[in-house]
Amino acid sequence: MNRDIRTDTEVLASWQRNATPWIAAVRGGEIASRRLATDAAVLDAVLACSPRSVVDLGCGEGWLALALARRRIAVTGVDAVPELVEAAREAGLADCRLLTYEQIAQGALDCRADAVVCNFSLIGSTCVDDLLRAVPTLLEPQGTLIVQTLHPLMACGDEPYVDGWRAGSWAGFSSAFRDAPPWYFRTLESWIALLDASGLALRALREPLDPRSGKPASVLFVAQLRG
Repeated sequence: MNRDIRTDTEVLASWQRNATPWIAAVRGGEIASRRLATDAAVLDAVLACSPRSVVDLGCGEGWLALALARRRIAVTGVDAVPELVEAAREAGLADCRLLTYEQIAQGALDCRADAVVCNFSLIGSTCVDDLLRAVPTLLEPQGTLIVQTLHPLMACGDEPYVDGWRAGSWAGFSSAFRDAPPWYFRTLESWIALLDASGLALRALREPLDPRSGKPASVLFVAQLRG
């Protein structure tokens, strides 16, 4: 097993261990950047597409999928962590499926939607590459992919600005969290190149600002099928 696949597996294992405190943190509004900037940014980006149907990849406990469903949008939530899928279903998400990114890349998700959204859910390396290359098979012809993730310039810290695995951290979270997952850092150039390699054309790049610092809280990519 190569390092990327092994480390992608470690990411999923960590999220499985931390599912319970994650649900509590999201539903308790404990993550300030989400309250102040990023939740509204991704919801507004999806709604701006006026979709009738959405696939939420890495839906977690389901907050975004449920927010869209309340607006009478048909939503399919997908996550690889059983506890998160169960939490989303219990909260009222009618269509929530337990699938890994590897399974989706191999064609296990049999549906198409007007929009596919990945909200802070693209943490790994090889599995993310393969997933994004499968996104065109999930989109209707005029469909849109929306990705919100850590802003590379803000997340780089003192490390070199090059792609690579980084150690994770639960700094700022409750003591209930443990064994933070590693995550794969990508430069802005690498993100755009990956979208292009996946048959997608970047239509917009947004940088939601954290009102406390005036600096980007995230970066948000909006892309559509090329051609």
